[in-house]
Amino acid sequence: MKLTVAGTSKEYPNGLTIAQLIEAEKVETPDYVSVSVNDEFAKNAEFATTELHDGDNVEFLYFMGGGC
Repeated sequence: MKLTVAGTSKEYPNGLTIAQLIEAEKVETPDYVSVSVNDEFAKNAEFATTELHDGDNVEFLYFMGGGC
């Protein structure tokens, strides 16, 4: 299946879960990443069971804290 991951079109096997994609993409600090699929946030607790589908658009989002 074809997914768009962080703006790049890539091929992946059918039945891939969000958790498997995070591993395949070697996402840094996977415990702290938020994932949107087709502009909707996925729940972290469901990463292992949420399957992606052909044509999905996936973004990895990292929230940074800071201050002065």
